[in-house]
Amino acid sequence: MTVYIDPPTWPGHGRMWSHLVSDESYDELHDFAAGLGVPRRAFERDHYDLPSHRYADAVAAGAVEVRSREIVRLLLVAGLRRRKASGSRLP
Repeated sequence: MTVYIDPPTWPGHGRMWSHLVSDESYDELHDFAAGLGVPRRAFERDHYDLPSHRYADAVAAGAVEVRSREIVRLLLVAGLRRRKASGSRLP
């Protein structure tokens, strides 16, 4: 059971963000995020969005650093990938 994090290279809301995922279960991921004090509202479908200033905290707590492209692969292999629903775009 491992939690992974990619580099904070995703822009949004004036910050850079990382993705935090598990290769085992959402429960493991939620427990890890709660231990960091990350609010549940930061969970999006299959990952947590973590601002760049929290990256080092996640690594210090045991998250394994991986490249961004590894995040999706890890989720797919674990059967935890949840894609956006089709038609979720606004007209």
